[in-house]
Amino acid sequence: MTVTQSELVLDAEAQALLFREARTANTFSDEPVTDEQMRAVYELIKWGPTSMNQQPLRIVLLRSDEAKARLLPHLMEGNRGKTEQAPLVALLAADTDFHENLPKTFPIKPDAKDIFAEPGFRESNARLNATLQIGYFFLGIRSAGLAVGPMTGFDAAGVNAEFFPEGKNRALVVANIGRPGEDAWSDRLPRLDYDEVVTTL
Repeated sequence: MTVTQSELVLDAEAQALLFREARTANTFSDEPVTDEQMRAVYELIKWGPTSMNQQPLRIVLLRSDEAKARLLPHLMEGNRGKTEQAPLVALLAADTDFHENLPKTFPIKPDAKDIFAEPGFRESNARLNATLQIGYFFLGIRSAGLAVGPMTGFDAAGVNAEFFPEGKNRALVVANIGRPGEDAWSDRLPRLDYDEVVTTL
C-alpha cells in the first residue's frame, strides 16, 4: 500500500524540508548561523516530550576558530575538515544532574527529584531523554532552513574533559550546522519499508 503525502496534516513543503529532502550535510557555506536563529530553534524544540519532563539536553555552541580548535583533536580524522569549515558546531550533551531542575519542570510531583537519587539510574535516564531531545533539535535546525551534520565519531572522554570538566554533563553528539556548501550531499541511502519495521498485533 502506498501512502500519499495527503494522508498527513503537515503540508508537502514542510514534509520535504524536515524529512523527504533533508540530508546530512558534509560541507557548509561561510554564511553565519545567528544567535537569533539558534534561540528560535530552541524555543521551538523545547516543547518536545521527555520522561517526567526531565529536559536533560545541554547545548554548547562553538562559533570561534579557537573554540573549534579545542574540539578538533578529539574528532575522528575524517570529521575534522567539515567541522573546521562549519560556521557553527553544537556539542549536544546529557546533564546527569537534571533531577535538580525537577521541582521546576515537574512540580506536579514534589518528590520527583528523589526518584533519581541513584546515579546510574539517573544517568541512563539523562542519556535516553537527551537523545530524544537531540532528534527534536535536528528537526528544529531543519525547520530554520539550515542543514545539520551529526557525528558520533569522537573521543567522548576527551570532549567531556575539555568542555565539561565539572563532570555532570556527558557528550553524546557533535553537530555541524549551517547552509549547505558545494557537494554537500552524499547519495541518498535506502530506507526500510513499513512492513519491515512495523508489526500490528
